[in-house]
Amino acid sequence: MAASGDEAAAMESISKASVPPTDLNLTAEPEHKREAATNDATENQKAKRPSNNNDGGVETAEEATEPAEPDISELCRDMFDKMAVFLQGELTATCEDYKLLENMNKLTSLKYMEMKDISINISRNLQDLNQKYASLQPYLDQINQIEEQVTALEQAAYKLDTYSKKLGEYKNQQLSFFTVLLFAFIQFK
Repeated sequence: MAASGDEAAAMESISKASVPPTDLNLTAEPEHKREAATNDATENQKAKRPSNNNDGGVETAEEATEPAEPDISELCRDMFDKMAVFLQGELTATCEDYKLLENMNKLTSLKYMEMKDISINISRNLQDLNQKYASLQPYLDQINQIEEQVTALEQAAYKLDTYSKKLGEYKNQQLSFFTVLLFAFIQFK
């Protein structure tokens, strides 16, 4: 619903009117603080206004008033409110730190559990391998014995080969000797 001419002008003048800084609610103060601040501001403005006496150049003196002392209970309440907000923030930050540490501890414990499972599996596999090696040990011993026997047989074969070569050479020498002897005998006859 739109405002009519007079109402619109009144609203516009209200929106353009300057507000003293004490009337601004920048920190969400309780209602009783705002009222006290507004009353103090209006009293100070009244005390500063010159009187409207038109006595023809005669000034009248007004009673000088000291600025109103702030109410100590309100200041204490304000201090306690701000201290509560500060402590609440500190406790919240500490709480968040502890939650983070708790999550990190849980994650670390899960990682250690995984590592434990892996090490258990490795241990089982190692035991299985040791058992298989133990069961294969007699066969490995037999292979070593066969290898030693093959080496001995190989050496015997080399010796036999050498002997057969020497025997062949000796036969050839004897044959040639007997051939020479036989040839000499035939010629002398």
